Amino acid sequence: MPSERKLAPCRAVATKLRVGNDYYVYVYIDPRNNEEFYYGKGRGNRKLAHLLARGDSAKVRRIENIRREGETPRIKVIAADLTQEQAFLVESTLLWKLGKALTNATSGVFASKFRPQNTLHKELPGFDFNHGIHLVNVGEGPHRCWADSRRYGFLSAGGRKYSEQLEGLQPGDVVAAYLNKHGYVGVGIVEEPPVRVRDFRWKGKRLRECRLRQPAIYENSDDADDSQYLVTVAWRKSVDAESAKWKPKAGLFATRLVRASLANQTKTLKFLESEFGVRFRDLIKE
Repeated sequence: MPSERKLAPCRAVATKLRVGNDYYVYVYIDPRNNEEFYYGKGRGNRKLAHLLARGDSAKVRRIENIRREGETPRIKVIAADLTQEQAFLVESTLLWKLGKALTNATSGVFASKFRPQNTLHKELPGFDFNHGIHLVNVGEGPHRCWADSRRYGFLSAGGRKYSEQLEGLQPGDVVAAYLNKHGYVGVGIVEEPPVRVRDFRWKGKRLRECRLRQPAIYENSDDADDSQYLVTVAWRKSVDAESAKWKPKAGLFATRLVRASLANQTKTLKFLESEFGVRFRDLIKE
């Protein structure tokens, strides 16, 4: 059944985990056909709380239908003596395995760690390949512009707060450059991990020796905390800002983060393959 609400952010919930081994994971079973229709985790009497739930959710409707036929859902504990984090992980695993047949409104705190459902026939980055596919924000501003990044083969971020987000990129990873308010402007392969701008080379030359549109990229280059950091990228396909690829209301992924995984963004990956004429399956193996 369709999800009733969006997933809760994993990081936000994980920071509030309780300490102790008094959690368990339970299942609601329809006695009419022995079908499992709801997984949950909790402690104490949490497993009984859904019997008192009200509203128009799929779970409530299922319980009401069972009761109309003079039956009561069977409730069974699947795993016990767990920490809260262990309970979250067990619950997420069960939801991933049978999620489409359940009435749960969420797929679990750790849902982002699992491959998307109904994709076992596909080869996905991060699951079937060692290298990943990432969105990287171009972040045009006083210190950088897409024209320079495109011409001289790099993506950048400035200051420790933002440049550290580039450190997750490894040689062989595929990047899709995203330009805010425009769309996707390039697809390439990471060749070198991030370095300070003063240490970056393009065809053996320092960027100072190149005709930059935004020479201010060198500001604070001697300060490790405030310098711009550049990742070397070999662009496979790229366009200028005016030709950026985007389609409103198409469910395409975008974010203000410097870097974000596109592993689960199947709509966006298909869109980029079509618009840029590439196959991520091939790029990830180069």
